[in-house]
Amino acid sequence: MSKSLLHTTIERSKLMSKIKGRNTKAELALRKELWKLGFRYRANVRKLKGTPDIMFMKQKVVVFVDGEFWHGYNWEHKKLLIKSNREFWIRKIERNMERDMETNIHYLNSGYTVLRFWEFEIKKDLIGCVLKIIEALADKKLVAWRGGIK
Repeated sequence: MSKSLLHTTIERSKLMSKIKGRNTKAELALRKELWKLGFRYRANVRKLKGTPDIMFMKQKVVVFVDGEFWHGYNWEHKKLLIKSNREFWIRKIERNMERDMETNIHYLNSGYTVLRFWEFEIKKDLIGCVLKIIEALADKKLVAWRGGIK
């Protein structure tokens, strides 16, 4: 194995290890805004299917914050752009997408409302995403929300 290839592999490994699976900037921004408005929730519930990023137990609402690459945003276009280790990445991302659908079906069949946001949606329109969560909670008729968004 050439030294440059090994170096590239080590660099890539180092970069990949820095990618967060939870507590991403988008997820933290969403949680912080909800907390500031007085909403209480559970975060990253590992015992539950799909590890919801935010969960409102009483109202049966789960929220997932999905990274664009890992969860296949605009996948038909993006998968054409993958150059190295194509087979691995295509299989991995498509399995992630399947798992997301399985998770959605699981929660929907259990009477939950499932909300999924792309990270870029939260970064672009945090308040809009928060309002969608508030609407879902209000639809469950178990939440009394007072106040406004600052």
